[in-house]
Amino acid sequence: MNFARIITFVFLAIGILVNPVCGKEESMAVQNGSKVAFDYTLMVDGEIVDSSQGKEPLRYVHGNKEIIPGLSRGLEGMRVGEEKTIVVSPDEAYGEINPSAFREVPKSSIPKEVELGVGNILSMKTADGNIFPVRVAEIKEDTVVIDLNHPLAGKELNFTVKIREIQ
Repeated sequence: MNFARIITFVFLAIGILVNPVCGKEESMAVQNGSKVAFDYTLMVDGEIVDSSQGKEPLRYVHGNKEIIPGLSRGLEGMRVGEEKTIVVSPDEAYGEINPSAFREVPKSSIPKEVELGVGNILSMKTADGNIFPVRVAEIKEDTVVIDLNHPLAGKELNFTVKIREIQ
């Protein structure tokens, strides 16, 4: 085998072994079944309410309904290193505010050590032991009106995202 044929063989071998991997990584996009890791900052009403900054990226499997639908839809097709802002309407996040999700409870049912204030988030326990957040909507003389809606219901969510990894 002459020297030119050896070099050609080496380049072909490298092309066969290396280029498909490089090409695959570069062309991978977020799609159903992808394991995705991304950084995010969530802004609501002009304020940062959550962020992965200084933490591990958020990891999920695309298409498994592990994140809200609007965010999932916005991430679809993104590639590693890509950044963008995704605006999610309430109907693709936590829904609109449901007026029937407000309940009036006696003040006596709330532990004395709990500080009551309009807007405060309290933890409520269901009969089966699950704990979930509720917001104090109004304080009356003998009762407290609590809002059982998700704290982000009725809100437009603004995510700034950057894809870190796709598998």
